[in-house]
Amino acid sequence: MSLSITSLKAGYDGTPILNEIDCDVSDGEIVGIVGRNGVGKTTLLKAVMGLLEPEAGSVHFNGEDITDTSADEHARGGIGYVPQGRDVFAGLTVEQNLLIGENIGEGEETLYDRVYDYFPVLEERADQDAGTMSGGQQQMLAIGRALVGDPALLLVDEPSEGVQPSIVQSITDDLQQINRDLGTTILFVEQNLSVIQGLAERCYAMDHGRMVDELDGEALHNREQLEEYLVV
Repeated sequence: MSLSITSLKAGYDGTPILNEIDCDVSDGEIVGIVGRNGVGKTTLLKAVMGLLEPEAGSVHFNGEDITDTSADEHARGGIGYVPQGRDVFAGLTVEQNLLIGENIGEGEETLYDRVYDYFPVLEERADQDAGTMSGGQQQMLAIGRALVGDPALLLVDEPSEGVQPSIVQSITDDLQQINRDLGTTILFVEQNLSVIQGLAERCYAMDHGRMVDELDGEALHNREQLEEYLVV
């Protein structure tokens, strides 16, 4: 099991957000997390990445307990993180953003060429300031920055947010290709139904800080059933 989360509790300034979260992601899987705004999806990814200290429970990655380790240790240990809103370094060039990702990871080889294969526009704009790029291009850069560190697990928070519909499918296809080519395990948060159904092999549904359902097969492709967890 690549990632195992058990009875996880976490929150902000004494306010509980996650309440007894349990979920597992196997090596090479692509698993989605769905739910309405404010149910704790982003909080869960932050806790897994070590950006938020859990109050209780555990997170295991590749058999090791990483519950109390820091985000930089997680990154060096093989977890890549693409945050909601991308958070690229706007005043740095594309190449400089990717260099930050390389410095975080501990892979045996630089993956610049591989990143450029998936996202040719990044090579074309290597000397361009990231802040001047479109939302879709910045999303590609955020994924590339995480990928260049050679992660075994990629955490992706709402890859379609702020991205033109014409680019969303391309990013979905790229994530699938990364999974197939590199065997990268992917855990992602998403609200876009087409992305969820096109990318996830199965998904967990969250509500009020808890996992309330697990969907795969026909259930995953049942639009009405998925919308129950997405529509207010």
